[in-house]
Amino acid sequence: MRLVVVGCSGSVSGPDSASSSYLVQADEGERTYSVLLDLGSGAFGQLLRYARPEDVDAVLLSHLHADHVVDLAALDVYLRYGPGSPHHQMPLVGPEGTDRRLVELIGEPDAGTCSYAISTWAAGTPIEVGPLRIEPFEARHPVPAFAFRITGPSEDGTGTRAIVYTGDTDTCDSVTAAATGADLLLAEAAFEEDRDEVRGIHLTGRRAGELATVAAVERLVLTHIPPWTSREKVRAEACTAYGGPVDVAKPGVIFAL
Repeated sequence: MRLVVVGCSGSVSGPDSASSSYLVQADEGERTYSVLLDLGSGAFGQLLRYARPEDVDAVLLSHLHADHVVDLAALDVYLRYGPGSPHHQMPLVGPEGTDRRLVELIGEPDAGTCSYAISTWAAGTPIEVGPLRIEPFEARHPVPAFAFRITGPSEDGTGTRAIVYTGDTDTCDSVTAAATGADLLLAEAAFEEDRDEVRGIHLTGRRAGELATVAAVERLVLTHIPPWTSREKVRAEACTAYGGPVDVAKPGVIFAL
């Protein structure tokens, strides 16, 4: 199983990265299965570097804020009119209201030409895509939001590994439960200590590090850092609370587990 960072800028796209989007892949026999976690502003164009869009098996939305979903409109255009089109309906799983959000983004689709087959998350009810098992956990954000625990085969064939993606969240018990024992925790860290005091929206680097420590994860990768926030400062904050390996997500980086 491997994680490809497609876009990692927080809240808006930035000069060096598209907004949130991550590709998780796993091989089973001669087949590669792929799920896309979120598809924020600018992310569709970057996805073309790593996969043919029609080969993605499902798009999984953590929540419906623009920086996580707006390039569903671009993917819709590709599935309708791109090479080899029209393509099969793309499975799209998101919070309640995903169907209405999609209408806002692409307009009312004709009944027979909708590019997406939409279903809704239920906390604690996993879905399976090939060898990947994705379990949603409620997150702490101003809108309905989910963290994902994704379990799949290790790259070396020795067993299974777990990736946890927090989506957008502040500290909460359910996200801690999701992260417990993970091999890699992909944690948002949009806020800075002593600058952003509002609670219930995002983690800071320190709170992401505290989550990694309490959950006893093997590796912490910080993401969703806005262009106006210091990546170095956020990482330094995380290192005050977590003693394991700490990385900052960059587009194109692949984490193999």
